[in-house]
Amino acid sequence: MTRVRPTARGVGAALLGVLLVVVGLWWRYPGVTGMGVALVLLVVAGLVSVLPRSRVAPERTVRPRTVQRLGSCRGVLELTGTSRRFPVVLDATEQVAGEPVAVDVPLLPPGRRVEVEYPIPTHARGLLRVGPLLLGRRGLAGLARARAVVGDVVEVRVVPRVLPVRGLPGGVRRGHVGADERVERGGTDLVGLREYVPGDDLRRLHWATSARTGTLMVREDADPARPHLAVVLDDHAEGYPDAARFEDAVEVAASLVTAAIAEGHPVRLLTSSGAVDVELPAGAVEADASVVLAALADLGVAAVGGVRSVPVRDLDVVAVVCGAAADLSVLALEAGRASVGVVLVVDPAPDHPVAAVGSVLVLRAATAEGLLDAWNAVVSR
Repeated sequence: MTRVRPTARGVGAALLGVLLVVVGLWWRYPGVTGMGVALVLLVVAGLVSVLPRSRVAPERTVRPRTVQRLGSCRGVLELTGTSRRFPVVLDATEQVAGEPVAVDVPLLPPGRRVEVEYPIPTHARGLLRVGPLLLGRRGLAGLARARAVVGDVVEVRVVPRVLPVRGLPGGVRRGHVGADERVERGGTDLVGLREYVPGDDLRRLHWATSARTGTLMVREDADPARPHLAVVLDDHAEGYPDAARFEDAVEVAASLVTAAIAEGHPVRLLTSSGAVDVELPAGAVEADASVVLAALADLGVAAVGGVRSVPVRDLDVVAVVCGAAADLSVLALEAGRASVGVVLVVDPAPDHPVAAVGSVLVLRAATAEGLLDAWNAVVSR
């Protein structure tokens, strides 16, 4: 849809032209009348120059549709000049989350094609609505303009950043579900049984249970070199006086989970409020990691208190991520249930970057990068 209308300059020129025509006719001044008629005709010519029969064929795309926060997302505006004689002067404005973003469009030569790339701001997580793009064409002497809507409203999902992190300490698992001892190195850990399906290794059959139930049952073992990781993200509003600190906490959680998935560990991500509870088995792939990032994309702080309890089978390595104002005693108690418990605190002014509360390691840093550097130095190996 194209809208043609005079600019403020065009409206002023038209009003002045009409006034001169009236005054010239009233006082019988042909020169003044002619000047007024010329101004009015000039405005009409300006409107005609931007009539809907555009001299431009526009097309707009936005890519990628999923991007990490502060990552590169770009719009591409392709313009093809259909006039063979006259260059076209254009301006464009993209709507991003309801806010206008100016697009610098060069002079379009006649019969030529121009491609313009422009950045889409990705400062905030969540679903970002981009568009429509408004393409403007200025008429003769800037007296009129036409504005056309180019492209649809598209949605870009902004997910948390994933920062470099080395992963989990290897070879630390509980002896079996509910046990307190650790299996440090070697062997496997029986964590459950399931029914046999064609293709299963017959050496993994659990004969005692199969004989008792009359159904072939297969062992589900866990490699002690690949412990479970449970990440508990405290999402309570009182823990984050500064909203920017919550973004750091989300990025720490996303980075730990993504690194563990890349190494083949079973992973569980929970939030204190219960808004997010995602479990991925060992051997999950990159596409599964995107599920976690999508779950965190729209997460905001919650007003309800309490802390979700980590299931017993996930109590190998528990990482609790929180803000400086969170109730550390409650969170450390939850982390202390695990074989390895770590609390990562986003603290803008940390007094003790590395400390301990009982058997729980407490890391403090002002940014997500600082916390993950501390994790790499102290926890992972």
